[in-house]
Amino acid sequence: MSWGTELWDQFDNLEKHTQWGIDVLEKYIKFVKERTEIELSYAKQLRNLSKKYQPKKNSKEEEEYRYTSTRAFLATLNEMNDYAGQHEVISENMTSLITGELTRYVQELKQERKSHFHDGRKAQQHIETCWKQLEASKRRFERDCKEADRAQQYFEKMDADINVTKADVEKARQQAQLRHQMAEDSKAEYSSTLQKFNSEQHDHYYTHIPNIFQKIQEMEERRIVRIGESMKTFAEVDRQVIPIIGKCLDEITKAAESIDHKNDSQLVIEAFKSGFEPPGDIDFEDFTQPMKRTVSESSLSNSRGDGKSEPKFGGKSKGKLWPFIKKNKLSLKLGAGPEDFSNLPPEQRRKKLQQKVDELNKDIQKEMDQRDALTKMKDVYIKNPQMGDAASVDHRLAELGQNIEKLRLEVQKFEGWLAEVEGRLPLRTDQARRQSGLYEAQNTAAVNSCAQDRESPDGSYTEEQSQETEMKVPATDFDDEFDDEEPLPTIGTCKALYTFEGQNEGTISVAEGEMLYVIEEDKGDGWTRIRRNEDEEGYVPTSYVEVYLDKNAKGAMTYI
Repeated sequence: MSWGTELWDQFDNLEKHTQWGIDVLEKYIKFVKERTEIELSYAKQLRNLSKKYQPKKNSKEEEEYRYTSTRAFLATLNEMNDYAGQHEVISENMTSLITGELTRYVQELKQERKSHFHDGRKAQQHIETCWKQLEASKRRFERDCKEADRAQQYFEKMDADINVTKADVEKARQQAQLRHQMAEDSKAEYSSTLQKFNSEQHDHYYTHIPNIFQKIQEMEERRIVRIGESMKTFAEVDRQVIPIIGKCLDEITKAAESIDHKNDSQLVIEAFKSGFEPPGDIDFEDFTQPMKRTVSESSLSNSRGDGKSEPKFGGKSKGKLWPFIKKNKLSLKLGAGPEDFSNLPPEQRRKKLQQKVDELNKDIQKEMDQRDALTKMKDVYIKNPQMGDAASVDHRLAELGQNIEKLRLEVQKFEGWLAEVEGRLPLRTDQARRQSGLYEAQNTAAVNSCAQDRESPDGSYTEEQSQETEMKVPATDFDDEFDDEEPLPTIGTCKALYTFEGQNEGTISVAEGEMLYVIEEDKGDGWTRIRRNEDEEGYVPTSYVEVYLDKNAKGAMTYI
């Protein structure tokens, strides 16, 4: 099956078909090029998406990635970044292996096609020239034959006419012979031209054109094979990245399977556990009996356990049952707190102290590594003085020794605070209960009509007595019994070392250098109860004040 023998007369159609084949190849190149652009765009969008949801450095989001679920999400983002990289590989390989190669091939194909059809046109022009020569020789032979016939007829007419001279007859005879000779020459030329044309025509249709068309056929078949190979490459480029993409997906699956809900729940406990115990039950206070109110030792209103009566204050006194339901702003200001983190709940304080100890130990190890390296360097200098002066590192070694000593002192200090906290954590005293649930629940009005029970917006229960609505009741024995409740006596004085903003219920604000009275010392929870005047008392961190206890202090109360 050859185009040269089967399509010997389809030169124009073959020219159109091969041009169509080149158009198809260019269309495929354009398709692959657009595919590479899509892959690049997709990869870029995936990278931007992954970057958008990556945690920002030195932000709160980094702390959230300690949970297994968020770590799995971070692993997914990283794998998606690698996944995007594979799409970039697809684009690069398709560009280099398909579009680049095919573009060069198309240029070569166009040049080859142009050459083949140029040869075909040249062959056609040659056969057409031979045909024209044959036609001209034929017409000339035909004309000469007709001229010879007319000359013969004229001679015969002259020869039969008696009136014509002998000279005219001879002239006509010679003319007829001449025309016959010309006809014979034209015949011979026509015969020769015809043989030559037949030979050229045979060569044209059985040799030249088949050879040219065979080359065109081979060119077209190579184009078809090439586009098929490119399509295989198109699929192979995708297939090559499938294992890596599958690995990315496997890593995402592995990250998802690593999520541990129990571990995350435990991390929540470790992050927010205060170390306090919930408040105990509140005893019923019966205001209908003309007797002195008593409060159970298990009540949160009297969690001190020393049998002392609850202080009574004027109409400004308030009792919050749930002071820590409000957001503890103090605990969030970690950077503004004291060095020993005494402003934090016990469990959070323990974690911060342990973290600080670990950081200091790392710093000590780093300094020791530097010291060891310098010591080795000094030994080398001592053994090989030409390499350096051993005395040049003495100053740095001394500095490192001082730094290590300072860091060790810091570690001892924080370890002492840590041991203090860890020694207290197992103990669940009334003070711990008070710390978590109640700093003070102070008794309010003795008459129901001047007491207002309401629930605060944050859900805490309060008993408030408004001075504006307080009823004036004549003094009775019942009132006298309530008046017998004495405020807590002062047991010493204290000086505020730092300014403390008491923003939570049960705390009191103090200014640096202010002198106040101590009415209850630290029971192990890191808080001391102080009083400024008759209506102002509350808790402050023990580390914020310097306490001067008076062991001979009596119950008499004085005011600043």
